[in-house]
Amino acid sequence: MTEAGERSAAELLSSTALTVFRLNGQVLEVAERMARPAGLTAAWWQVLGAVLHEPLPVAGIARTMGITRQSVQRIADRLVRDGLAEYHPNPAHSRAKLLAPTEAGRTAVRRIAPAHQLLATRLAEELGAEEFRRVLEALEELSAALDRIDSPA
Repeated sequence: MTEAGERSAAELLSSTALTVFRLNGQVLEVAERMARPAGLTAAWWQVLGAVLHEPLPVAGIARTMGITRQSVQRIADRLVRDGLAEYHPNPAHSRAKLLAPTEAGRTAVRRIAPAHQLLATRLAEELGAEEFRRVLEALEELSAALDRIDSPA
């Protein structure tokens, strides 16, 4: 039971979910605007970003991003077709090729960097660096808690 004026756990979950949905929409909208001049979409940028430092199989990208393997596969195939990424053999699994960016893909992502840096700077100024870190930690904690309670026992 809650005291007058306090929100129940169900109300907190609903408000959190609605806020996260709105934040997701805001981030995607900003990402689309940043990616467009580089010839990318937000989704293409996301997938290329996932493999910038090391090639990954489509299933690994999907797990990291929290979306379906089929969605990532469609994007990966399009990136390969457009010369922004390429498939490499996977020594750990012959059928699950590794996706890696091409130099054109790396160049496209680098073209986004100035707009990304500007947004990061503006957010850090708006929130303050310490609050910005706290927000990230809270989101990471929420995600980890959902992983723990939603995973099969």
